[in-house]
Amino acid sequence: MKRLRDKKSTILDIAMNLNRIGNYAADNFEAKRERVKMFINQTSQYVDDLKDEEFNESFKKTYQDFLEEYRSLEKLDENKDKVRWAEKMMTWGNILTHRAKLIW
Repeated sequence: MKRLRDKKSTILDIAMNLNRIGNYAADNFEAKRERVKMFINQTSQYVDDLKDEEFNESFKKTYQDFLEEYRSLEKLDENKDKVRWAEKMMTWGNILTHRAKLIW
């Protein structure tokens, strides 16, 4: 049971970081660029920590969709429209927070 708790906690940590990133970027991206980069690096590590994990069917599709988009979102300098980028980060943070209850 501990293993499942770890996966769920990691997903919630990812979600929390995505919301932090989005808020920092929307508030004043250039002033908070280093903090944003720090949380992107931490989030990417959490994603890497889950690379060999299996998720139940009710969560798997959500996580696969997130991974597909996150791989482009984590490339900070390739995302020119920072407001749109911040909104996507916060949207995924909210989706993962709500869908994490499906992890068992």
